[in-house]
Amino acid sequence: MLKQILSKLPRKLPKADRDSGGSDSGNTTTNLGSGFQCTNVGSALSSKLNVVKRVSSAVFPTSTATGVEAVEAHLSFKDVSNSQKQNLFVSKLNLCCEVHDFNDPDKQDIKRQALLELVDFVSAGSAKFTEPAIAALCKMCAANLFRVFPPKYRSNCAGGETEDEEPMFDPAWSLLQIVYDLLLRFIGYSSLDAKVAKKYIDHSFILRLLDLFDSEDPRERDCLKTILHRIYGKFMVHRPFVRKAVSNIIYRFVLETERHNGIAELLEIFGSVISGFALPLKEEHKMFLWRAMIPLHKPKSIGIYHQQLTYCVVQFIDKDPKLASTVIKGLLKYWPVTNSQKELMFISELEEILEMTSMVEFQKIMVPLFRRLGCCLNSSHYQVAERAHLLWNNEHILNHVSHNRQVILPLVFPALERNTKNHWNQAVLNLTLNLRRMLSEMDEELVIACQRKLEEEDSRLSVEAEKRRLTWERLEIAAGLQH
Repeated sequence: MLKQILSKLPRKLPKADRDSGGSDSGNTTTNLGSGFQCTNVGSALSSKLNVVKRVSSAVFPTSTATGVEAVEAHLSFKDVSNSQKQNLFVSKLNLCCEVHDFNDPDKQDIKRQALLELVDFVSAGSAKFTEPAIAALCKMCAANLFRVFPPKYRSNCAGGETEDEEPMFDPAWSLLQIVYDLLLRFIGYSSLDAKVAKKYIDHSFILRLLDLFDSEDPRERDCLKTILHRIYGKFMVHRPFVRKAVSNIIYRFVLETERHNGIAELLEIFGSVISGFALPLKEEHKMFLWRAMIPLHKPKSIGIYHQQLTYCVVQFIDKDPKLASTVIKGLLKYWPVTNSQKELMFISELEEILEMTSMVEFQKIMVPLFRRLGCCLNSSHYQVAERAHLLWNNEHILNHVSHNRQVILPLVFPALERNTKNHWNQAVLNLTLNLRRMLSEMDEELVIACQRKLEEEDSRLSVEAEKRRLTWERLEIAAGLQH
């Protein structure tokens, strides 16, 4: 009797059946051992061929994942309702978090297709992204982009690309490019809630993004440049941190390694950032100029980023013309003595700065400046000497010189005189004669006075040289008598 009663009770499910009969996403029916089937009374959505599944808390934090359901990632956005598109967006992001090697082209193709669909969805601009979607996208970008680069093996000890080296391209770029495109479109999304997004595009995310600027692939650095610029514009709360983080990269580059591939791109970003600084300039911004921008003139690899550096410096002076004398002092401090190519860059930059320099600021630095330019006029490297002579063709500079000729002409006249007597290059000699003629037309009496003073100085030096020669002769004679 007892056995008959017990036999009619439902039996305990086997382990396999229990696992397959989950509460929200299992089969629509559950086996009950005794041959009866009990219909699951789940929602209508969860009964459609196992389409809806609970998203793993690994996609984003549990606090944001609560109640979020994602559609099967293989579905297309056009095949689901508008209410499910956000969930499908998260599912596809979750699918793309896995990084595959190149030995599995099938999985690579599936991932590429999913990424392209994500880009198209964001480009459509019709959705307002939820916090779980923002978290999932940041996680996917981090999984695919943030990586450690292999050790640099370039022969160039200064690091970075030079004009003679071919750029190196990342073999994974076909996928990385789509991820960067997705991130860029996402950050630039018009209805993106910056207050929510800043929790995931945080300081840690920005630091990892800045690390990628050391990539040897110029295409990647170009994408990063645009993305960081958008982040700087979108998230005002992060701006001080971005400036400090970039300063630290520059400090390490200048003071420690002199190796970094992305200095040019970082400076290009800051060219537009500086132009947006409010007036009067904060002390923080002036210190950035003095501690970061000016020391960047020191490394040997300045040729890679000199154009961008000059633009940044000019932007600072455009904001505050009183900084011109400070910048020129910095140039003189780091002026190259044995590197003629760097010297040419410095003279070109100097011309741009002097064009923006007021008379008051010019007078503060004209003595050390024209002592240096006198050496350049007299340089045995003909390109340096030519470039220094051409400065005098600039009307703004010539006007400053004319108003301060009593101080400047005595500083440069000896170099011109030495050129006329000793310089080996005919082109430099012709430029020197033209410059002397120009100075004579400017103030003939002063030129004559400078010539007279130079002759007196030469005569004095000749007398002193003769005295030294006679002294050495007497010493030699005395030494010979002692033997």
